Amino acid sequence: MKKIIIAIDGHSSCGKSTMAKQLAKEIGYVYVDTGAMYRAVTLYAMRNGMYPDEGIKEEALKAAVDAGKIQISFKFNAETGRPDTYLNGEKVEDEIRQMDVSNRVSPIAALPFVRALLTEQQQAMGKEKGIVMDGRDIGTAVFPQAELKVFVTASARVRAQRRFDELMGKAQTQAERDALNYDEILKNVEERDYIDSHREVAPLRQAEDAIVLDNSQLTREEQSAWLLERYKETVAKC
Repeated sequence: MKKIIIAIDGHSSCGKSTMAKQLAKEIGYVYVDTGAMYRAVTLYAMRNGMYPDEGIKEEALKAAVDAGKIQISFKFNAETGRPDTYLNGEKVEDEIRQMDVSNRVSPIAALPFVRALLTEQQQAMGKEKGIVMDGRDIGTAVFPQAELKVFVTASARVRAQRRFDELMGKAQTQAERDALNYDEILKNVEERDYIDSHREVAPLRQAEDAIVLDNSQLTREEQSAWLLERYKETVAKC
């Protein structure tokens, strides 16, 4: 069977990664979470004093990027059945999902030199096809030639509730649970939508040939079944 590239774009916290991971596992494709790559760059900047509260130190971050000091990779986790994100050889899957990273990732993703670096890496990953990649600009900038493009969306409130539930499920202590605030998460979702849609380089937008999926009222199982059917239809036409 011919291998294809599957590009899944859409707003933050709308379930793109969950859908993409499940599909990749089911059809034996490689899965790449591009959002995790931008989160990893954000974490690097925060850890190295390049992203204090007053804003990004762009020159310092660009120097690190140009010097090849930020290496991002994925390794399969046998326990979860999904890939984990590694930053310079360190597993950072949990750290990059925290709210302090979520609150800072969109401005990092808007930087042209960061996008250029990660777009190049992403295109290299899909050279042999047989890949499912999700993000904000996969079908428009990274793989405009992708055979299957899907644009996923849901209401901001639904996405904020999903994010809240996800973080609550990951919280290991009562203090961590008490620190979670739905209104703060909703504000973050809305701010990320605006920044992602208005950045100058590769803004979030629906590709003209993408299939739209509003999953506000769908279960994970229904989403997965819908996406698998779109994959089968696309391969049958190739």
